Amino acid sequence: MKKLTQVAVAIACGIGFASSAMALDGAALYLDATKGGCSACHGKDAKSPIMPSYPKLAGQNADYAFNQMKDIQSGARSNGMTAAMKGITHLTTDEEKKAIAQWLSEQK
Repeated sequence: MKKLTQVAVAIACGIGFASSAMALDGAALYLDATKGGCSACHGKDAKSPIMPSYPKLAGQNADYAFNQMKDIQSGARSNGMTAAMKGITHLTTDEEKKAIAQWLSEQK
């Protein structure tokens, strides 16, 4: 019963659960500079990269986008275009990468 009361208090105060829900907001994560700030290079809409050689990410398949982020992080993908991303991908958890990838897949 004590645990149930603690959960009820946490919900009433908005403690704990709000941060989990926000952490899975792919759009917010995509824009969040502390999580890499994807929009700084790929554009706020994921369609307007700052350099023509940077990919447009809007509409990418979610699994593909997630796997690319993981491969860049691990070094499995290491072509010239991944150097900047290598230092950024470690700022997100796998769950956050999945949320970003899902959001990207929903953009048209």
